[in-house]
Amino acid sequence: MSTTTPATGRIRELLPHASDWRPLRLGADLTAGLMVGLVALPLALGFGASSGLGAGAGLVTAIVAGAVAAVFGGSRVQVSGPTGAMTVVLVPIVATHGADGVLVVGLMAGVVLLVLGYVGAGRFIRYVPVPVVEGFTLGIAAIIALQQLPSALGVRPEGEEVLAQAFHAVTAWADHPAWAPLGIAAAVTAGVLLMARVRPGLPWSLIAVVAATVVNSTAGLGAAPIGDIPSGLPLPHLPTVPIGDLGGLVLPAVAVAALAALESLLSATVADGMSVGRRHHPDRELVGQGMANLAAPLFGGIPATAAIARTAVNVRSGATSRMAALSHAAVLLVVVLAASRWVGEIPLAALAGVLTATAVQMVRVSSVGALLRATRGDAAVLVVTAVATVAVDLVTAVIVGLVVAGFFALRQTALAARMDEVPLEDGTDDTTHADEERGLLDQHIVAYRMEGPLFFAAAHDFLLELSQVSDVRVVVLRMSRVSTIDATGASVLADTIARLEGRGISVLLSGLQPRHERVLRELGVHDRLAHDEHAFATTPEAIAHARKHVARAQHEHAAHPS
Repeated sequence: MSTTTPATGRIRELLPHASDWRPLRLGADLTAGLMVGLVALPLALGFGASSGLGAGAGLVTAIVAGAVAAVFGGSRVQVSGPTGAMTVVLVPIVATHGADGVLVVGLMAGVVLLVLGYVGAGRFIRYVPVPVVEGFTLGIAAIIALQQLPSALGVRPEGEEVLAQAFHAVTAWADHPAWAPLGIAAAVTAGVLLMARVRPGLPWSLIAVVAATVVNSTAGLGAAPIGDIPSGLPLPHLPTVPIGDLGGLVLPAVAVAALAALESLLSATVADGMSVGRRHHPDRELVGQGMANLAAPLFGGIPATAAIARTAVNVRSGATSRMAALSHAAVLLVVVLAASRWVGEIPLAALAGVLTATAVQMVRVSSVGALLRATRGDAAVLVVTAVATVAVDLVTAVIVGLVVAGFFALRQTALAARMDEVPLEDGTDDTTHADEERGLLDQHIVAYRMEGPLFFAAAHDFLLELSQVSDVRVVVLRMSRVSTIDATGASVLADTIARLEGRGISVLLSGLQPRHERVLRELGVHDRLAHDEHAFATTPEAIAHARKHVARAQHEHAAHPS
C-alpha cells in the first residue's frame, strides 16, 4: 500500500526531475551560457554596488543564486541574479539595518517564497494586467537611472530616498564639478545604446566597461574604481542580527519576496513567449527563487530574482535547457577566481553608464505609447503605477496599479451590461444555429461565440482553455457579443491565436466591432490577427472560408502525401 501523502506528493512535484534537462544540446547551451555570463558580469557588479553591499556581493549573487535557481526553478531557460528592481528595494534596508540585515531579509524572503510555491500562489500572476507591468517597468527604469547619478557625477551618495539622493548629487557636482566620471558614464551609456542598434547580439556592455577601464588607467583620469573584489566564493556563514531587530525585518522580507515572485514569474512568462513549445511551472519557479534566496545570503550575496534581460539574451543565444543558466554561473565563477584583481579596477562611473543604458533599454517606447492611446483606463493604470513606483515603493505600486485596473475593469463591465434584441434574419452572427455549429465538428471546424468583457482576468480563463483544442483545422471566433476589450485581453487573444496557428490551426474572426478593432489596431494586434483575410463581418462568411480552407488542405494532402 502506498504511503505517499498529499503533502509528500506536492513536495515531489516541486522538486527537480530528470526530465528537466531534456532536451539537452550541450554545445548550444554552453555557448548561450558564455554569452549570458559576459552580459551579466557588468550588470552583477553594478547592481551589487548600487545595493550598498558592494560589487563583490552582486557577483556572488549571480553565481550562487544563478546556479541554484537554474536547478530548482520552473523554467528551463530562466537566468537569475541581482536586478535593478531588487536593488531599489534593498537600498533603504541597507541604510536602516546594515549589511547583515539585508542578508537576513534574503533568508526570510526565501522561506516566504517556498511557502508561496507550496500553496500554489504562482497561478495568480496571470491576473496582473499589462499596464501594471509596463508602468512598474517604467518606474523601475527611472529609479535605476536616478540611482546612477552619484557614481556618474563622482559624488558620494547620501540619503535613502532616490529622488533626494539624485538632487544632492546634482547640487554637490555643481559646487565642485568632476568631469572625468561624467565623461566616462556618458561615453559608456552612448556606446552601449548605439552599438546595440548597429550590431545587436554582442556583449557591448562588457566591451564598453573594458574600454573605459583601460582609458581610465592609462590616461590617469582618476575616476574612482570599484575596489577590492573577492578572489573566490567566501565560506558559507549565517548572518546575525539582534533578536529585537527581527520584527522590523518582517515587512522588508515580505516586500522582497513579493518582488522576487512578481519579477520572476513575469520573466518566465516573457521567456515562454520567446520559445516555442515551452511553458514554465509557476509554483516551481517560486520554489527555485526561494532556494536561491536561501543560498545566496549564506555566501554574502544579496536577494535575487529572475532577470528579464539576461533571460532574453539566453533564449536568443539558443539555450535549450537549464545547462545554459548553470554555465553562465560557471563563467562568472571563473572570472572571480582568475580575474578579480582586474575587475576591481573598473570605474564606478563605467558601471553607472552600463546601468543607465540598461534602464533606457528597459522602456519599450512603442508599447508604452500604445497603452497610452488604447483606452483611458489603460493609460491611467500605467501612469499611476509608474509614478507610485518612483514616489513610494515597488510592492505598493503594484497594489495601487491592481486597484486602479480593477476599478476601470468593473466600470467597463457595468457600462457594457445591456441586452440587445437582434433579429435572426439580419445577417449577423446569430444566423448560425447551434445544430449547424455542431455539424462543423465533422469537418474539423469549430466555432466559439465570445460574450461579455474580454479583460485581464476573463481573458485568461476563456482563452487558455481555447488554446487546448485538438483535432481541429480551423477555429472561428465569433466576437459580435464581446462587450469590452482591454490591452491585456487583446494581448492574450493574440498569444492564443499564435499558439493555435503554431500548431497548424487557422483562426478566423467574425463580427469584430469597430470600437474593439480600434483597440486591437492601436496595440498592433489586429494586423497579426487579420492577415490573409482572416477577419469577416459575419459568421456565415467566416465558415464558408473555413470550409474552402479545409477542402484545399485536404486536396494538397492528397496530392502530396507525406
